[in-house]
Amino acid sequence: MEQSMTNATTSEASDQVKRGLKTRHVSMIALGGCIGTGLFVASGSAISTAGPGGALVAYVAMGLMVYFLMTSLGEMATNMPISGSFAAYSAKYVDPALGFAMGWNYWFNWAITVAVDISTAALVMKFWLPGVPGWIWSAIALVLVFTINAFSVQAFGETEFWMSLIKVITIFIFLAVGILTIFGIMGGHATGLENFTYKKAPFVGGFPAILSVFVVAGFSFQGTELVGITAGESEDPAHSVPKAINSVFWRIILFYILAIFVIAAVLPYTSHDLLGSSATDIAISPFTLVFKRAGLAAAASVMNAVILTAVISAANSGMYASTRMLYSLSKEGYAPSFFERTGHNGIPYPALFATTFIAALTFISSIAGPQIYMWLVAASGLTGFIAWFGIALSHYRFRRAFIKQGHQLKELGYHAKWFPVGPILALVLCVAVIVGQDPQSFFSGNWEQVLVTYISVPLVLVLYIGYKIKKHTKLIPLSEVDVSPVHKDGTLKEVKTEAAAND
Repeated sequence: MEQSMTNATTSEASDQVKRGLKTRHVSMIALGGCIGTGLFVASGSAISTAGPGGALVAYVAMGLMVYFLMTSLGEMATNMPISGSFAAYSAKYVDPALGFAMGWNYWFNWAITVAVDISTAALVMKFWLPGVPGWIWSAIALVLVFTINAFSVQAFGETEFWMSLIKVITIFIFLAVGILTIFGIMGGHATGLENFTYKKAPFVGGFPAILSVFVVAGFSFQGTELVGITAGESEDPAHSVPKAINSVFWRIILFYILAIFVIAAVLPYTSHDLLGSSATDIAISPFTLVFKRAGLAAAASVMNAVILTAVISAANSGMYASTRMLYSLSKEGYAPSFFERTGHNGIPYPALFATTFIAALTFISSIAGPQIYMWLVAASGLTGFIAWFGIALSHYRFRRAFIKQGHQLKELGYHAKWFPVGPILALVLCVAVIVGQDPQSFFSGNWEQVLVTYISVPLVLVLYIGYKIKKHTKLIPLSEVDVSPVHKDGTLKEVKTEAAAND
């Protein structure tokens, strides 16, 4: 009997990820997760659409929502630091059916996004080598990302650390050059704030334009929730996660708000070059345009290298996030138990192979069947916002259950401020962004476009309702929600409640 228990324990231990991410890894992953092509390229179209003032309002509002989301996630992740965190939180604090839907939704999103990113890498490489077939670069990118994720979690963390550092240094240089250009120290002409009052500026197109930029800003911030995934493999989640979360607010202000301000001050919103919003528009990336305005001739080539770094980083993070989510789904019983197996280095190889296979199939569909690829990409479009909705809802119920069961906030290693304003605001804005994706198609009766835009919503509802009917799950009463904290080694901490103290 004892021998069988020992074997079971050994088997269970062998199916655990390893805590190999240092605090600097987690901090830089949280930082780099929200810096990508959304900022480097698409920010220009935001200014063009809503004007400098409208773009700033949209990014400030979205930044505020993301900050509240991250503090909500931080509170739950320090209390229960596990891989695939927020799907497990939805299951434990709301309804197992929601955890099932959120987990598969997020895995699907990132598996598809990896394919999109490796396709984008090929487009970026065409800037230098237009004669080489794009699929070769995509294949190289996929093999590279797979290899990084197959070595160890330390290899992933170290790679992300240096790629994120490149992006951060680029933004610092950009802000410095931009400010010097605004004052005329570089570029020969001081623009000052004249572009903020140029023609219809600062606000162009009114509230509808700001709402549409909300969507652009939301996609730019996708990936910030990765810090919740890393909590399960952080050496010291109680220290590293709060540190990463606390700095998110200032990073949003510095990297997004100031960057948008600089672009809007140097370039008028009427510039046709600002309309570029994809990786094929490197030469007219707003960052490239500002560098050129300052007289830096090699700007396009340098920014192309930085954007390539950002794309590979996004694919790398996507592979990591989707692999750990599939692993977590298996641990929770929502996916075949085969996917919870790990190698001696703690890497869940079955989950990694499955994610790579789906990403490769999606990429092949972009060549063999463009229509299928378009539907797959559309289906993953809103999944990030749906995940954010799940995080906000889970935290709202976690905190209410925590207090209802007699706990005090001082028992939490980290607690989010401004509760319940934060999660409620995040819930409202998430719904607003999801609904505001393409309201014109509703009004015009273009139902095919409506289906393409909103297909991820019914897919999640099908997952949620299907699991609910099959397993007969119910909304967990607040008094029964399991808010027990977990040590970083996976064991439960003992927490005294007022009820226990009275006993």
